[in-house]
Amino acid sequence: MEVLECIKTRRSSRKFLSTEVEREKLDIVVEAGRFAPSGGNNQSAHLVVVKNETMLNELAELVKAEFSKMEICEGMYSSIKNSITQSKNGNYIFHYSAPVLIIVTNKKGYGNAMADSACVLENMMLMANELNLGSCWINQLHWLDENEAVRKYLAGMGITDEETICGALSVGYCENLNQTVMPRKGNPVTVIE
Repeated sequence: MEVLECIKTRRSSRKFLSTEVEREKLDIVVEAGRFAPSGGNNQSAHLVVVKNETMLNELAELVKAEFSKMEICEGMYSSIKNSITQSKNGNYIFHYSAPVLIIVTNKKGYGNAMADSACVLENMMLMANELNLGSCWINQLHWLDENEAVRKYLAGMGITDEETICGALSVGYCENLNQTVMPRKGNPVTVIE
């Protein structure tokens, strides 16, 4: 696939099969993330690849429990409201039951932490698309970055107190991988010559 075609056909997938992702493909996705640009070439993003089904299920239950304790406030971001509402209803799996979750952290206090991590996540999404895998950027762990219970659980995965959770990526095979080009209705461009 050519680069622009890969970019145009990438989609956020939310219906994953339980089929295991081959280690070779997963290694390529992770390598693409590791080669993302970073401010000052710091390369300070930390990628935690979670394939363990028990840990994924425990983390999903913990995230649901922590969101269900939260209250919806006026002006709250709609996706956070959705996470709270679905958690309170008891039918919430934040990572869409994907067989792989790649958590991306970076140094706390580092001014480019989110920008660098976004590049890591985008590279991995594009590589997943190239390999006919679905992926979806997951923000829920970022929203729960300072939640004591979530941080304690993630410490068992090697995420330290010196790291901030910037995002995560669900990866896996999909029921129907959609790789059609969707027309743009936003992102205007102004050219000044």
